[in-house]
Amino acid sequence: MGNGMIVGMSRSRWLRSAALAVIVAGFGLGSCQADRHAEPVDPGPAGWSSYGGDPGGNRYSPAAQIDAENVGTLREAWRYSTGDMERRPKGIANSGFEATPILVDDSLVFCSPFNEVIALDPATGKQKWRFDPGLRPDLQPASAFVCRGVSAWHDRRDRSPGAVCRTRILTGTLDGRVIALDARTGKPCRDFGNGGEVRVDPGRPLEWQGEFGINSAPAIIGDTVIVGTAISDNRRVQAPLGTVRAYDVRTGAERWTYDPVPQSTSDPAAGSWPEKLPGAGHGNVWSTISVDAARGLVFLPTSSPAVDFYGGDREGDNRDTSSIVAVRADTGKMLWSFQTVRHNLWDYDVAGQPGLYSIKVDGKLRDVVVSVTKTGIMFVLDRDTGEPVFPVVDRPVPQAGVPGEKPAATQPFAPKPGFLGRTALKPEDAFGLTPYDRAICRKKVASHRNEGIFTPPSLQGSLQLPFSGGGANWGSTAYHPDENVVIVNINNLAGSLTLRRREDRKQLEAEIPPGQEIYDMAGTPYVATRSLLMSPWGIPCSPPPWGELIAIDMATATVKWRRNLGSTKDIAPLGIARDWGVPNLGGPIVSAGGLVFIAATVDDYLRAFDIRTGQELWKGRLPAGGQATPMTYSWRGRQYVVVAAGGNARSRTRLGDEIIAFALP
Repeated sequence: MGNGMIVGMSRSRWLRSAALAVIVAGFGLGSCQADRHAEPVDPGPAGWSSYGGDPGGNRYSPAAQIDAENVGTLREAWRYSTGDMERRPKGIANSGFEATPILVDDSLVFCSPFNEVIALDPATGKQKWRFDPGLRPDLQPASAFVCRGVSAWHDRRDRSPGAVCRTRILTGTLDGRVIALDARTGKPCRDFGNGGEVRVDPGRPLEWQGEFGINSAPAIIGDTVIVGTAISDNRRVQAPLGTVRAYDVRTGAERWTYDPVPQSTSDPAAGSWPEKLPGAGHGNVWSTISVDAARGLVFLPTSSPAVDFYGGDREGDNRDTSSIVAVRADTGKMLWSFQTVRHNLWDYDVAGQPGLYSIKVDGKLRDVVVSVTKTGIMFVLDRDTGEPVFPVVDRPVPQAGVPGEKPAATQPFAPKPGFLGRTALKPEDAFGLTPYDRAICRKKVASHRNEGIFTPPSLQGSLQLPFSGGGANWGSTAYHPDENVVIVNINNLAGSLTLRRREDRKQLEAEIPPGQEIYDMAGTPYVATRSLLMSPWGIPCSPPPWGELIAIDMATATVKWRRNLGSTKDIAPLGIARDWGVPNLGGPIVSAGGLVFIAATVDDYLRAFDIRTGQELWKGRLPAGGQATPMTYSWRGRQYVVVAAGGNARSRTRLGDEIIAFALP
């Protein structure tokens, strides 16, 4: 590409530079049997019963009508609009339509970014009912207006036809409520909590109502509903608690709680914290919880403790945060915990739903938990013990944090399959379209403290790769049992993370670009800023591919194939398309038809890939950004693939309010 293709772009739309802010937002044994008479809804072998396809997040469908031979003929079957573009123009400007519908009895059910729950006819997309929880018009949610999904529960004790709330839809809200609805009518189940809802306790007074809420689908096991919470990051050490809470699905009565951050010295995890506990908040579970009903276990993906970028008051590994934690479904007591990042200083939460897969190793099936993290490392753990199935080794990492900071001396690494994304960027490798912008990127890279992954935050400014959005994020992974492969999408973007002494805040405000946020980190000696490392043209300083789709062979924990994910068509001048791979937010699904479906990219397409080769076989145009995970189901002899096309305000993709279904002609 020559200079003529860049003329007139001025801080260009070339890569929707603000679009890449999507990565900033994050972008987070004794068995006990589940109640056999109360369980998650199973709509049949070709349905989609849970946000992740099933309670364990396999994101696999046995539907095989659409396959590699005919997927090229997919056409739009129907579309549904929530009407939010007209009804909520101010809210939509701070929203992300990240929902994945579920198939419940005879309805397709999902939530809008504003926590409205909507049921559609699976064949036509016609609305059956709609419930509005009545969020305050002035609500300012910490995670923007986002609702990823709802869950369903079926009371098998009550066999009377048409019984009220025999099937319940459970949903969380951005103002911290859990609501139970009748799946037939959408009306609140009055016997649940206070008139159909329970308000979740944040553990501490909130600075504002939107500081604490729920944006992921609740987990259901037996007759228990379990929720984590999304909390505003980096405001204060004494932040809201990241307590996970379980409630009786019939009455709303609280059954147990689990806090990843110890609040008492009697907590078994307290030994990995200072003798005088700092009382830090967070460590919350903002992403999706996984359930193993047969084992009576729940698997929690926890985040970093408050605050993300400084841990001088929380010396030690801070065990159980930034971890995969297995707890007993009946008591909330921890069975095992595996920490993916020790003493987290980079906002490297466990963002994806833990994948409960039965993989083939040495010719035998083995029940495991799979997590691909923001660092781009894949951990495969035994489901009963938490022990690594493939080797995990401790390696020394960069030291010498800011005054008062003591970074962890080592971090866990998985040699197989190794880093799935890029983790190092030298000045000479900086990217640019011209010598001019390449030279500026080289200077930017050279100006940062840059010792590879886990370089501690610094006063100089530290290069962070992967950036705090990943690597992998909440889109999680998908597993195909016949192929024995895990599919994951990742980002390869470098960022800048800088700390300043609190007394230098005014100077910092004068230096940073307008709109870039300063994180107060009250209770620490520092404030912080972070941003993507970009050229003057709004292009990443890290070289492409900026987004990839990867298949991992689980028999050997090796990469089977990788493909650039997405093109520059919608983000380059004149619609010039280069298959360089672009930033993405959302996840993949797989089907028995030998396909991988994924939207996620900033170029407004839903794509289908051959799961054996990674070849792109089809792409369907979306009316807005597809920053959501699709789903698929069979209904009356026809298979549909459905995705939310509403964009993401933080990624600056095209905004909308539609659910789109594709099917064969």
